[in-house]
Amino acid sequence: MTWQLRRATADDLDAIMAIESTVFTTDAWSSAIMRAELADRHGYYLVAFPPGEPDQIDAYAGLRSPLREPQADIQTIAVAERARRNGLGRVLMLQLMSEARTRGAREIFLEVRADNPSAQALYVSLGFEQIAVRPNYYQPDGVDAIIMRMAVVEPKVSVAL
Repeated sequence: MTWQLRRATADDLDAIMAIESTVFTTDAWSSAIMRAELADRHGYYLVAFPPGEPDQIDAYAGLRSPLREPQADIQTIAVAERARRNGLGRVLMLQLMSEARTRGAREIFLEVRADNPSAQALYVSLGFEQIAVRPNYYQPDGVDAIIMRMAVVEPKVSVAL
């Protein structure tokens, strides 16, 4: 499958919340929290949609990365069931990581549910490492959060001889 990415806006809130409540059944963010995230000047949210169908949001992802601050946080990422297993989550993560680098971040952090090995494997494959655990972080389920970190390295460029 093919998708296009664009910056998310408040107009995408309903579509984002439809995915949010389906993917994060017990610990979904409220519409008010998501609206605030989309409006935050330090945020960078993307949505993915099939070409020519900008209203069919299949995934979203968000970053909090104040300009020229050394630390950034992946706030959320979710892919609708119909679009999973096609690399869309990886593409969204790579875009967020690139934006964090552009804004000057030197480290990127995220939290992932301990009972989500697929997401953990994706993050490890992208260079994140586990640094801590927050017990019982995800409520009401009481699931631990694994805190992960990735160092943002500057690309190295050399002249080919």
